[in-house]
Amino acid sequence: MRKVKREELLDYQSYSDVRDEMREKILPVKKPRRIALGENLVFLFENADTIRYQIQEMMRAEQIVKESAILEEMETYNALLGDEGQLACALLVTIDDPKERRKKLEQWLKLPGHIYLKLEDGSKVYADFDPVQVGEDRLSAVQYLKFDLKGQLPAAIGSDYDALKVEAALSSEQRAALKEDLEDLSSPVG
Repeated sequence: MRKVKREELLDYQSYSDVRDEMREKILPVKKPRRIALGENLVFLFENADTIRYQIQEMMRAEQIVKESAILEEMETYNALLGDEGQLACALLVTIDDPKERRKKLEQWLKLPGHIYLKLEDGSKVYADFDPVQVGEDRLSAVQYLKFDLKGQLPAAIGSDYDALKVEAALSSEQRAALKEDLEDLSSPVG
C-alpha cells in the first residue's frame, strides 16, 4: 500500500487555508471504508489519503512546523498502513456507557485472534493485532489491525469469538474501495 510522502504534506497554515475543501474531498473516500460489524464494532480502513488527512489534522492542531516532528508524525501514521497485499484499519469498540464499555472490554479480552475478513472463496484471513494495545485485564477501545490478504479481495468481515459472533457482507461500494487500496490505484486526493 502506498505510504504518505513528505512532499504530499502542506505546512499547517497552508493546510488551514484549504482544510474545508480537503475535508469535502476526504469524506467520500472515508465513507465506504467505515464498516460497522454488529452494534459495537466499527472498522475504519485506512489508505494513504485518509492517513495524509490525519497527519495534516494533527499538524494543524499541534501547529507542527519542525521538520523532525513532521517526519515523526509521518512515520507514526504510515506505520498504521498495511504493506503490499495488506489492508489496515482502526477497530473502534463503540459502547456509549462507560461502565458497560469497561465491562465489555474486560469480557472481550480474547477478541484478538477472532476478527477476520472472509474472502470470496469462503476462507478467512484473521487480523494481526498490535500486542501493545491488549492489556492483561482488558482490551483497548481502539485497536490497529492489519489483514494480510496477499492481494485477495474480501467479501465479508466478521468475528467468530464466542461472546461476539457476527458477520457482515461488504457492499459493492466497500469492496470497490478496498480493492482500490489493495491495488493502490489511487493518486493523492486533493
